[in-house]
Amino acid sequence: MPATDSNKQLIDRFGRRVSYVRLSVTDRCDLRCVYCMPEKMKFVPRTQLLTLEEMEGVGRAFVGLGVDKIRITGGEPLVRQNILQLFENLGALQGLKDLTLTTNGTQLVKYAQPLKDAGVTRINVSLDTLKPDRFHAMTRVGELKKTLDGIDTAIACGFRQIKLNTVVLRNHNHEEILDLVNFCIGRGIDISFIEEMPLGQNDHHDRAAAYYSSDQILEDLEQHFELMPSTMTTAGPTRYYQLTEHENTRVGFISPHSHNFCESCNRVRVTAEGRLLLCLGQEHSMDLRHVIRAHPGEPEALEQALIDSMQIKPRGHDFNLNSQEILLRHMNLTGG
Repeated sequence: MPATDSNKQLIDRFGRRVSYVRLSVTDRCDLRCVYCMPEKMKFVPRTQLLTLEEMEGVGRAFVGLGVDKIRITGGEPLVRQNILQLFENLGALQGLKDLTLTTNGTQLVKYAQPLKDAGVTRINVSLDTLKPDRFHAMTRVGELKKTLDGIDTAIACGFRQIKLNTVVLRNHNHEEILDLVNFCIGRGIDISFIEEMPLGQNDHHDRAAAYYSSDQILEDLEQHFELMPSTMTTAGPTRYYQLTEHENTRVGFISPHSHNFCESCNRVRVTAEGRLLLCLGQEHSMDLRHVIRAHPGEPEALEQALIDSMQIKPRGHDFNLNSQEILLRHMNLTGG
């Protein structure tokens, strides 16, 4: 396939260049985290999902338009059959500097080394508690040991960065913040604390009552550690702080409520069924699956659709803890 014109870039109406794509490969997961999906989730029929070959084509088109970071998400990406094929093919793309993965860690004992060999640079592992009973309750079905073993296996493989992602909920896990940071210090890895995103109908807890802000987390940590703002960036919305006495561990914050990060947004999402979401918290989208299947063997049509989509990328989201703005799109459908 001929190389895409290097002068073409994805620039939206507000002058922001899209350089980062989060590509969901499945809405399925082997856990049922309470903030991500309902216990009895109705999944998208497999026939409606993009094939792995179509996903590779989407990744290739984005890289041809200047995207240099792709994150593979889900659901749980590693439950998708033959998923290593996609990692290997994307990892071979010239111009892609960062191929990363968000996972719950349950499959990493099996997949960590093959992922490293395929070109994966960094891994984020979702982990909200270090207590086995609480882990089972928050995931509804999970065993903590499988995720912890997966984290240790990934550390041994020597990825550029391994980071925990922790969604903090008041009166659910907020008192474990210090324990989670100390866990990371002991392993020389990073952690990001995330304010819960109000996506999908939630019958498990009151989101407003469970809200625990990044500022409160930072204040809690400053009672035990000296933290310095860091210039480190991984192209996403995380604000990092360096633990001055532990140089191998950084603490990050993803704060959609308390510190809106839309002004510098450089990313878009593609759902597993090929819907291009231009904003996490809005419904502006484009049906890439239709474009791909209406124009087989015509990568130029997909490329033009991506360029055109920049005209509908909104300025940003406006999350409101007291309302359910996006009732039908749970986080596993959006791409974590």
